[in-house]
Amino acid sequence: MAGTGKERARHWQYAELPGVDLLRASYIEKIFVRHTHENFVIAAIAEGVEIFHHGGADQYAGPGALALVNPDTPHTGRAGVPEGWRYGAVYPSPELVAEIAAETTSIRGTPGFTSPVLDDAYAAGLVHQVLRAADEGNALAADTLLRVAVTRLLRLNGGPMPQREVRSAGARTAARARAVLEERMAEPPSLERLAGDLGASPFALLRAFREAYGMPPHTWLTDARVRRARRLLDAGTAPAEVAVAVGFTDQPHLNRHFTRIVGVPPGAYQRERGSDPGRVLGGTLGGEDGGAQERGRGCVRACKEAAAGA
Repeated sequence: MAGTGKERARHWQYAELPGVDLLRASYIEKIFVRHTHENFVIAAIAEGVEIFHHGGADQYAGPGALALVNPDTPHTGRAGVPEGWRYGAVYPSPELVAEIAAETTSIRGTPGFTSPVLDDAYAAGLVHQVLRAADEGNALAADTLLRVAVTRLLRLNGGPMPQREVRSAGARTAARARAVLEERMAEPPSLERLAGDLGASPFALLRAFREAYGMPPHTWLTDARVRRARRLLDAGTAPAEVAVAVGFTDQPHLNRHFTRIVGVPPGAYQRERGSDPGRVLGGTLGGEDGGAQERGRGCVRACKEAAAGA
């Protein structure tokens, strides 16, 4: 687990849960800048309080609550109390959530979460049990518990996500700007040059882009660079090479932005995700469900409820 002192984090994958990222973390002074995820965020708070800006307002999640963020939704994150917050999170892919929704719910359209915070200690406990099962290499329990957790959350707090339609001229300009930045990530143009090439003024483009994507172009570009960096690191590319490939000036520049968005440095991120996914690492956060359930009993009970259609 990366980190020193009281702030620690482990970001990893388990081969038997394809398309799902896993995280355990304990933060005190950590501040997540505005960013997005390609996957869903299902974060179960074990101790403390997390504040995250989402949908134009600050959201508060305490022990037994879950912070729920749909894909491509801008949000931040910071401690809500002096002692910080401790949590476990799973990040299932949109495809997996859609598959589960189609099998277990009546949601029509693209499924998503309707509220960013849900107080449900049972669902929070399921998330921590997924992480524990992955640590122990228990593929059957990890997969079952994940599906039970997602099903429960969709039934309690799910619905069809609104479709983003590009209607206005400003929205179309923002979409074109985004495509240019994606293509020229390593050597992006200035705002003035970008706007001029698209036939807009800098401030008009800035307003349109923020309205369409929830953040200004330079913030979106940093977020996109970190996303691409993660894919390159997962493919085994060295962090120093990744930094250059995505447009950061050097590896320290990558380290700084990567840690502010992902929560761990790129080197630690790559080591964890390249390690044996079934092994149990020393120093991981224990007792994520607050001691409410014992390991084996909790997994067995949830698996039985899954079979009964929980």
